[in-house]
Amino acid sequence: MNVAPDAALLLIDVQQGLDHPRWGARNNPAAEQRIAELLAAWRATGRPVIHVQHLSLEPRSPLRQDAPGHAFKIEALPVAGEPVFRKHVNSAFIGTDLEAHLRANGIATLVVAGLTTDHCVSTTIRMAGNLGFTVTVVEDATATFERRGPDGIHYSAELMHRAALASLHGEFATVSSARDVLAAVGP
Repeated sequence: MNVAPDAALLLIDVQQGLDHPRWGARNNPAAEQRIAELLAAWRATGRPVIHVQHLSLEPRSPLRQDAPGHAFKIEALPVAGEPVFRKHVNSAFIGTDLEAHLRANGIATLVVAGLTTDHCVSTTIRMAGNLGFTVTVVEDATATFERRGPDGIHYSAELMHRAALASLHGEFATVSSARDVLAAVGP
């Protein structure tokens, strides 16, 4: 695996409100640790880091701007100079200047991590692929929640995660592990 020196780490919705019990059971409890490792590697090698923050317009959402859950988790706190794009929908490209920022800075490659695999991560990656960006999604630095289908069938968080990654791989992105990405980034 090769990670371009100018590949941006795009961290999506690594926010405290996604710990709220309303979401149900979650897979991959180590995702935030993998995210912290990726973030440290990107900062150490001087690669660009971009944060995305979901500010829900839903009145009861823990991700509302006036709710404490909108805050970033400690593992993914932005530092000075790292842009933060705030969104109200699933895609980080809708209603933000993310695409303009990437193009203005010559960023053609994204390494994506965050929450949730089958919603905001997937939607953003699909749009990035359609806009011509090269995308790697880090499978163990993403996570999601269980779901119940319209027919009442329960789908575990792990099944939802794996199905979302399978639908992205080879079409919109390459799926890789944090270990492989970190080995390619180097010290």
